[in-house]
Amino acid sequence: MLPTLRRLLDQSDLGLRLLTPEDRLPPGTADRVVEWVHSSDLLDPTPFLSAGQVLLTTGTQFASEATTDAAYREYAHRLRAHGLAGLGFGTEVIRDGTPEALVSACLDEGLPLVEVPYATPFIAVARAAGDMIAEDRYARNTWALSAQRAISLAALRPDGLSATLSELSRQLNHWVALFDASGALTRVFPRDAFARASAASFTLVAAEAATMLRRGQRSSVTVPIGGETLTLQTLGRRDQLRGVLALGGASQLDQAGQGVVTSVIALAGLALEQNNALDRARGHLRSGLWHSLLGGNTDLVARISAEMWGPLPRGPVRVAVVDAPEERQDAITDFLEIRAEEQPGRLFFALHDGRLSLCLDRTGVPVLAELVENFGVRVGLSDATEYSALPSALGQALRALDRSIEGPPGIVEFEVISRHGVLAFLARTDAQEVGRAMLAPITRHDSLHGTDLLGTLRVWLEHNAEYAAAATVLGIHRHTMRSHVGQAEQLLGRDLSSFPARADVWAALLAAGPQPR
Repeated sequence: MLPTLRRLLDQSDLGLRLLTPEDRLPPGTADRVVEWVHSSDLLDPTPFLSAGQVLLTTGTQFASEATTDAAYREYAHRLRAHGLAGLGFGTEVIRDGTPEALVSACLDEGLPLVEVPYATPFIAVARAAGDMIAEDRYARNTWALSAQRAISLAALRPDGLSATLSELSRQLNHWVALFDASGALTRVFPRDAFARASAASFTLVAAEAATMLRRGQRSSVTVPIGGETLTLQTLGRRDQLRGVLALGGASQLDQAGQGVVTSVIALAGLALEQNNALDRARGHLRSGLWHSLLGGNTDLVARISAEMWGPLPRGPVRVAVVDAPEERQDAITDFLEIRAEEQPGRLFFALHDGRLSLCLDRTGVPVLAELVENFGVRVGLSDATEYSALPSALGQALRALDRSIEGPPGIVEFEVISRHGVLAFLARTDAQEVGRAMLAPITRHDSLHGTDLLGTLRVWLEHNAEYAAAATVLGIHRHTMRSHVGQAEQLLGRDLSSFPARADVWAALLAAGPQPR
């Protein structure tokens, strides 16, 4: 045990005596840990002291007969404000007994005052405190070795990870929880830890774990809440986090406890990495099965999937393609593995051409929203289709993913694109330069002569090539309108009296978009 004022007072060979009654001191004062024992007769020794220390003095600074009660009060106030754990006064060296004014001043400040008899050298008090500190350090190191041995043995059990965390909880007398790569709670010891905790505590831990995983960087966080100190530590490598280890208890961990936690983090990280190596092998199998699905071998894939993960999603299905950075793909794969295990028969996924492709039934689609929220990715989603048309659905998902690049992370459905028509889609492709090149003769003419033949042509096409209606909108005569359109025909070298020709020009206008000025 670490030294406290009470333990020093209990050392009969020291002969220390508490002059300030314990019941008149703040609660717990006598049981406060003493960091060290120091001696000084300076009137202001605080620059050389640290909080938690006990100061010993012979009172040389108070040798003058003219020392006032105010001087004692100022001295006691300085020591208390600096956070000292106590003051020891050595008698019979400079003066007989302990000054009553000093006793009174210490009582007023709530600072424990101990009388040190002449026969007890200050070094004996310091040595007693040092021996207690050494004993405590040895005991904690012995405990840490024993705890690490017990945890290492637990890691050899069939479910080594759970046994390791359970043993850690027992050794620290803390609750221990593990969150997976998706931020979901997978293990907690003791099992009723969060049932006994407040909802606010669990919500805070889960939210903090999710934040750390989204950040994708190795980190640790300590949060005080509800009388407990919560510690969270990520598991895994940077941008390939496997989860978060959380633990909490009424007391903070000392160096020995932190060392034990560090060893468990290493063991847990290793266990999760080993699981990841197995997941990689399963991932290669998934990719091969996805190619088989695209090739039409649905029955073969269904049989293998049923044995490995569960049934394939029931048709009609939708295909989603996720555009994720390569460094986050492992974390996203871990997340999808967990969701596939929780929701068998609702989704199948695989890595395909550097991107994650998913096949989902109607109930599996909400997983995509979780992906966006947790990882900030873009997703393209196809229309519902049967397995026989899976390649076409994949193409739809890729087109939708291309469109998603225009906006923030989120889900873009192919249905939204198709609703705007084929010509509107041209404006989102590389047809823009083709459209601008086709219209270049008109744009050059407008630039040189200050006309707006291009705008006139657009209005005419918008009004079904009706001269009168377009002229009314532009506020010009219909003969002038006809003349402008004829001029545009000459510049383009096209006869716009036919529908195909007008449709081609309209597509060029859509693809070209706003003209650069």
